[in-house]
Amino acid sequence: MDKSKAITTSVNGPVVQASGMKDFEVREMVMVGSKKLLGEVISLEGDVGTIQVYEETEGLKAGETVIPTDRPLSLTLGPGMIGNIFDGIERPLERIQEISGEFIAEGIGLISLDMEKVWDVEMLISEGDFVQEGQVYATVQETDLIQHRLMIPQGVRGEVHDVKPSGQYNIEEVVAIVATNRGEKELKLYQKWPVRTPRPVRERRPIQELLITGQRVLDIFFPIAKGGTAALPGGFGTGKTMTQHQLAKWSDADIIVYIGCGERGNEMTEVLEDFPKLIDPKSGKPLMDRTILIANTSNMPVAAREASIYTGITMAEYYRDMGYHVAIMADSTSRWAEALREISGRLEEMPAEEGYPAYLPSRLAQFYERAGYVTTLDGEEGSVTIIGAVSPPGGDFSEPVTENTKRFVNAFLALDRKLAYARHYPAIGYLTSYSGYGKVLQDFYAQEVAEDLAEIRDRMMLVLHEEEKLNAIVQLVGEDVLPDDQRITLEIAKVIKRGFLQQNAMHADDTFVPLQKQYLMLKTIDHLNQRAKDALAEGIPQREIRNAELFEEVIKMKYTIPNSDLSKIGELVYTIDTFYDGLIKRYEKRKDVK
Repeated sequence: MDKSKAITTSVNGPVVQASGMKDFEVREMVMVGSKKLLGEVISLEGDVGTIQVYEETEGLKAGETVIPTDRPLSLTLGPGMIGNIFDGIERPLERIQEISGEFIAEGIGLISLDMEKVWDVEMLISEGDFVQEGQVYATVQETDLIQHRLMIPQGVRGEVHDVKPSGQYNIEEVVAIVATNRGEKELKLYQKWPVRTPRPVRERRPIQELLITGQRVLDIFFPIAKGGTAALPGGFGTGKTMTQHQLAKWSDADIIVYIGCGERGNEMTEVLEDFPKLIDPKSGKPLMDRTILIANTSNMPVAAREASIYTGITMAEYYRDMGYHVAIMADSTSRWAEALREISGRLEEMPAEEGYPAYLPSRLAQFYERAGYVTTLDGEEGSVTIIGAVSPPGGDFSEPVTENTKRFVNAFLALDRKLAYARHYPAIGYLTSYSGYGKVLQDFYAQEVAEDLAEIRDRMMLVLHEEEKLNAIVQLVGEDVLPDDQRITLEIAKVIKRGFLQQNAMHADDTFVPLQKQYLMLKTIDHLNQRAKDALAEGIPQREIRNAELFEEVIKMKYTIPNSDLSKIGELVYTIDTFYDGLIKRYEKRKDVK
């Protein structure tokens, strides 16, 4: 049979089988039926092929035509991506709403970027220049915050001719031609890239910079590195989406790619409504000026949900190659894994644990390994940081998605139900979370913050672990049986939790905290701990050491000391010293009198 005349033989939800496909290729994008539904060939056995369809297949029947496109599922990468809202296969939702109303119509086609919009283009190459892959040949001011750097596509090397002058062009216009060994290559304001293929780089660099989030529990206790990977697992209501919103708003990444992957429609609606209204606190410009939103909710096609993860990471790599630091928020990878499970079931594959396909670990690995801090083909530094939310049923971290994700991420930020229900946010469990970037970033902390930061953090973590052991005793026999030093430990742990780890996203000075203030706050709590121990060593009873008013003042310094005036922390340290110096002197006088 001719390649253009493959015929469907069966339809099973998003999975379609067709005969006459011996000339097709695996991963080739196709159009199925009279409505030309988008799909992807996922397996071939002789003359029979299996197609994963990215749209609703209701009404599709056996005997319909499968049309090839002769290329894999690919994205159109160019100006117009920033500030846009796409579905799982890069179709702009606002444009689709104009075409088909409130619902996405079948066969809407391969629309992606606006081909007619005119951009101000500054050409950086001239007639006769020799160019090679990755080189920036033109720039476009895509938004007030992001300059779009147009790059020579992969595999293109040669001499430039027919260069157009700087001016206004739409992305379909040819602005230059490169004479290569394989013929002439037209340069337009976009390029195509297959979503399942990582974009090439010159080299992968060692992790060396902190992704600054302004969230104390992350920046100090469980850091995420630029180019690193992090998982954010938690049951229903523990604050995964809230935490990712904070990271999207405050992290010092240049560009945010937010993937709403299979979450409930109301959660994604909140994102779509709120993000366009948010102001980027660092620039005062709209946050959407550096954000891409990908929405594929639980009531949208399952197969497109599976593709949405790759759509997001490909967009991120494209901007990374321009020399930007990009952060991806995937909410949630559990829903993505459920899409894999459903498609696997339709294909009648042998299931593994809890019905997930046996290749779940390898798919997770392929996704997370596309993070990294790199030198681009053009010699610039860029990074992709992946922060994936995980939604284990019932908060059970032993289920397959969470367990396998732990194998491939270096920061595991476990959200705690008890903390969330106690309104302690971010509800990141300080006893169950970990980050492998703490030691890697020691030089960064020493140079950018303070040399003793790691030492202070370790002491405070020790206090929290000791408090956990003591709580088991307190629940059995009460706090009164504990010796004074252990009762002081319990009080200092409360100060750490309430004064440092708990953060108020609605407070102007507490929603984002600069690194220097974070350090000074923790150092102040450590100083309080040391002075309390000094007083205890003098034999002073803990009831006098544990001054409720002083401890409360330390807890509230996150509100009372503005980010713009850290000198007031020195005044608080002076107050602590004055109190304990006076206490020790009074106690010594009482001993002399006796």
